[in-house]
Amino acid sequence: MGLPSLPFTTTLTSTSCVLTRKVVGRRGACAMAPVAATTAVIRTARKGMCEVIRALWLAASNYTQRLNHPRAYILCGTLTPMGLFGGIEAGGTKFVCGVGTGPEDLQTVRIPTTTPEATVEAAAAFFRERAADGLAAVGIASFGPVDLDPDSPTFGHITSTPKLAWQNFDLAGSVGKALGVPVGFDTDVNGAALGEARWGAARGLADSLYLTVGTGIGGGAIVHGRVLHGLMHPEMGHIRIPHDLAADPYPGCCPYHGDCLEGLASGPAIEARWGGPAQDLGPAHPAWDLEARYLALALTAWVCTLSPRRIVVGGGVMDQPQLFPKIRLELARLLNGYIRKRELTEGLDSYVVPPQLGGRAGVLGALVLAEQALGA
Repeated sequence: MGLPSLPFTTTLTSTSCVLTRKVVGRRGACAMAPVAATTAVIRTARKGMCEVIRALWLAASNYTQRLNHPRAYILCGTLTPMGLFGGIEAGGTKFVCGVGTGPEDLQTVRIPTTTPEATVEAAAAFFRERAADGLAAVGIASFGPVDLDPDSPTFGHITSTPKLAWQNFDLAGSVGKALGVPVGFDTDVNGAALGEARWGAARGLADSLYLTVGTGIGGGAIVHGRVLHGLMHPEMGHIRIPHDLAADPYPGCCPYHGDCLEGLASGPAIEARWGGPAQDLGPAHPAWDLEARYLALALTAWVCTLSPRRIVVGGGVMDQPQLFPKIRLELARLLNGYIRKRELTEGLDSYVVPPQLGGRAGVLGALVLAEQALGA
């Protein structure tokens, strides 16, 4: 069975679309298997190129819906030469903008976060310059809070941020209007989770969890290859964990919950409890045993509820080589052999791991959001 015919008129450029599916086996291992390929010769005006690419993608999506496998789905499309995606990791102090299809051809620029209008225009100018033939789509992995409900009138908005000029700003809509392409939108930590799942430490796994531990704590879960959403995006940093006040009398620094995970284990919590920043505490300091306990308590909860096949932990606090062995040891102690899976008994060194993409995880994840927006 082949792809459905693609009803467009043609331009001067040949564009090929090679499709793959990701098949999840019994152990969760994923294999990339080509399912179809088509070549279309397109003879339209350049401004219509993104519509043609979108038509190719939708045809591919319709095709995979007919695959007789409950967990098979499009993982990626390779569009040549008009398949460039744009990605924005939108931060409170800077926007990291990138153009490409993945780590190998990614071109980036850092833009200071000033006013919404000036920042968006600077980002749009970068995309126009680096992708002169146009982009297929743009993805945004943004600081928040943000509205991710596609049925909401404020979808794509940054909502109640302390940055006053950005409150209630329609970031996704403004970028889409400036560039005239589909826009994918999610949180910054979900973007990093997508990047690590596609190209980094969780590559090849359908289910993974990404946690960042720094000024705050946030996390994203990938379930069956998609970011987990529900009523809103998960707030993993604000789960409650056991707090022994006799052993640790520090009350926590979260303004909403006091001693939630972020209130006890974030960088500011470490500094307030011990009287100095985390990077100034030596590797034998008792801070790290306590930090490992708090993080392992949180990981235990997610192992038992989300059942990820790998957990990636990044952020500034994790720039301590002694932390990972301590976290793994405490996680094993807390699970106490209850979940009898090799990854949690013999393979913890490859189960709880640092990120592989470094500072590029967010902007690379934004490329994945762009890809998904094209197929929406």
